[in-house]
Amino acid sequence: MKNSIVAGATGLVGSNILKQLADRGDKPVALARRQVEDLPANAEILEIDFKQFLINGELPHCNHFYLCLGTTIKTAGSRIAFKTVDFDYAFALAKKAREAGATGLSLVSSVGADAHSKNFYLRTKGELEEAIKLLGFSRVNIYRPGLLIGQRQEKRIAERAGQFLSTLIDPLLMGSLSQYRSIQASLLATTMIDNTDKGSGVNYFHFRNFNTSSQG
Repeated sequence: MKNSIVAGATGLVGSNILKQLADRGDKPVALARRQVEDLPANAEILEIDFKQFLINGELPHCNHFYLCLGTTIKTAGSRIAFKTVDFDYAFALAKKAREAGATGLSLVSSVGADAHSKNFYLRTKGELEEAIKLLGFSRVNIYRPGLLIGQRQEKRIAERAGQFLSTLIDPLLMGSLSQYRSIQASLLATTMIDNTDKGSGVNYFHFRNFNTSSQG
C-alpha cells in the first residue's frame, strides 16, 4: 500500500483517481480547496487555501503525487490568474511533495503541450512539464490527453459541446492524429494508477498509451 496524495481531487481526473485508489485498498489523501463530494471512507482530505499553504504549509509524507490541478482561462478570469493555478500553484505543490518524500509524480498535462508554443495555454502546460522534470523525482509520468470526457462538478459549456462533437470527430482521427482523440477521465485515471510504479525517469503518455479498450 502506497501513501499517495491527489492534488485537484475535486476535478474530473483527480476525483476518479481518488475513488479508484480507495477502491483498490489504498488510503489516499485528497488535496483540495473545498470539501470533496462522496469522499471515500478510507480516504482523507487536506483542505487548504493554496495561497497561504504555499507560504508555510507542508504535505504529509507520501510516496507518489498525482498532480491533477488545473483550470481554464475563462474560469480563472485572466491569463495571469490561469498561470497562477496551472503553473505557480502546481509547481509549488510538486516541490512540496518532493520535500515530503515523494519519489514519483504523475502529471495531467495536455496534448500539444510545449514550452515554446505560441499558444499561451499550451506554453504554460509545457513550462510546467519542464520545471517539474528538474525537481529530482525518480519517476515523472506526464499524461497528455485530448478532451476529457466525464461529468464535472463545475459547468464548462464549451467543453460539454466539445464532448458531443468528439463522438463524431474521434473516428476520423487516425495515425498520428489519434493523440487528439477524447478520453474518458475514468480510463485516464486507471492508466495513471496502473503505471504508477512502472519505468523510471521521464515518461510521456498519449492516447495510444491509455487504457482505452473499454471506452465507448
